[in-house]
Amino acid sequence: MTQPRLLGGRYELDGIVGRGGMAEVFRARDIRLDRIVAVKTLREDLARDATFQARFRREAQSAASLNHPSIVAVYDTGEDMSEPAHVPYIVMEYVDGRTLRDLLRDDRRLLPERALEITDGVLRALDYSHRNGIVHRDIKPGNVMLTRTGEVKVMDFGIARAVSDAQATMTQTAQVIGTAQYLSPEQARGERVDARSDLYSTGCLLYELLTGRPPFLGDSPVAIAYQHVRENPVPPSQLDPDIPAWADSIVLRAMAKDPADRYQSAADMRTDIQRALSGVPVAAPRTMGYAATQRMGGGATMAAGPTRAIPGYEYGPEEGDYTEGGGGPRRRTWLWWVLGALLVLAVLGGVAYAFFGGSGGVAVPQVSGLPVKQATEQVTHAGLVPKEHDVANASVQKGIVISTNPANGSLVARGTTVTLIVSNGAPKVKVPDVVHQSDTNAKNTLENAGFQVKEETDQNSTAPPNTVVRQNPQAGTLAAHGATVTIFVSPGGAQVPNVINQQVDAARAELASQGFNNVQIDEVSSPGLPDGTVVQQSPQAGTTIPTSTTIILNVVKNQPTPTPTPSTPTPTPTPTATSTATATGTTGG
Repeated sequence: MTQPRLLGGRYELDGIVGRGGMAEVFRARDIRLDRIVAVKTLREDLARDATFQARFRREAQSAASLNHPSIVAVYDTGEDMSEPAHVPYIVMEYVDGRTLRDLLRDDRRLLPERALEITDGVLRALDYSHRNGIVHRDIKPGNVMLTRTGEVKVMDFGIARAVSDAQATMTQTAQVIGTAQYLSPEQARGERVDARSDLYSTGCLLYELLTGRPPFLGDSPVAIAYQHVRENPVPPSQLDPDIPAWADSIVLRAMAKDPADRYQSAADMRTDIQRALSGVPVAAPRTMGYAATQRMGGGATMAAGPTRAIPGYEYGPEEGDYTEGGGGPRRRTWLWWVLGALLVLAVLGGVAYAFFGGSGGVAVPQVSGLPVKQATEQVTHAGLVPKEHDVANASVQKGIVISTNPANGSLVARGTTVTLIVSNGAPKVKVPDVVHQSDTNAKNTLENAGFQVKEETDQNSTAPPNTVVRQNPQAGTLAAHGATVTIFVSPGGAQVPNVINQQVDAARAELASQGFNNVQIDEVSSPGLPDGTVVQQSPQAGTTIPTSTTIILNVVKNQPTPTPTPSTPTPTPTPTATSTATATGTTGG
């Protein structure tokens, strides 16, 4: 049986749980404390650099000093002595969950409110680290974890700085630019960074959580880095109209090109997020102003003065940073800075020359508001490649271009793909179920969902008055935002009056005065009461029912009493002479 790999005589590696451009992460068991941990081992090529090792150890120790619920704890550091290069490793808290990168790869879409909640967790971690003088420099979905209970954990504090300080070759530079989708403009220019660089990257992260895609896309890391420096992102709501305007405001302020235009601290950005989650208007302006774009000529470089730093957050050369050899520590550190900055500037300068010198740059045509066919023709005629992307939009007619990426007027190389953001019409919305609701509640429900309402009366309904008995379209049907939903409502009702003991004609008249014209008469016998008297009614008096309801009245109709025929007594016969004589003779004999 193969023995598990053991680091430092203490950490028993179980299996790989993650891989990155510079490291592998293992699930491991701390056999001394009998607990599960995560162990990150660095690449051997980075481990061979003595400067990197020294910086890495200091940064790991700095990160270990951060004790916050939203930060993945660092427990220990060491070196794997079994490897020829003595590979450094970091022992961290094992988080039972997934990275945001895994979540996004599953094409999971988040509600704007949930995206803000996750970003708020990232900002809690950054606020704490910035107040302790540590800038992350590599905020991205792969460095943010969600636990199974939904808690946010940020990892790799300080490690990005150790890596970037060791970059001295094109190969190593490409490794850092591997996360170019989240680089701040000052990082792309090779300038010093402060806490506001982390806030820019957090804005990029929030952008992707809202839209499902990074703010800038390109064929190469350098092309993406160029866009961070020169291009404005498409507001998230233009990619998804369900994203509210306050989300645009927060994202665009965090992603301002000039650090002075961004939120000045993680706490400031958190405040705006908390306001948005509470339904209070955010402080960020609805339309964020960006610094004017400067065009670069064929031989221009992108040199710029250092960004203004927040005291306590800026990273500069530290005393004691050096490699073996002459020149002294400060000179060698300064040399690393110069080489790194010149390398990035040279790469971007070459890109600029390729864009605008060798092949000839062209401006993206102004096609917003045009039909997609016409816009496609204009983009093609300009030597660019149009690509259509449909989005639902209630305010722009279907088939009309809303915007482009790169933006209208941007100077790009011939052959660049230009994405046309085209309206697909109003978004489809599920029709709510309003059957059995009152007509007033049903109207409010449908109008709040974005529908127009038409009401019709169902005269044959026996449901309670003013109740919706059916609807068209049916509940659950997908209909365009602003479409008309017809509700069929039972007739309005009235209270049944008391007509008992009234004569039937008077009862009919009183019922008719309340709107009840359907009256059914059932005759009953009730000796002692005059004919035509109402003795019972249904529904009972006081009941509120539709006026179309039939009212049943029981009305007295007695059978007439027959007149008695007097009986005539049989008269006594009168004796005749013959009968008298006969009677006499008989007696005598």
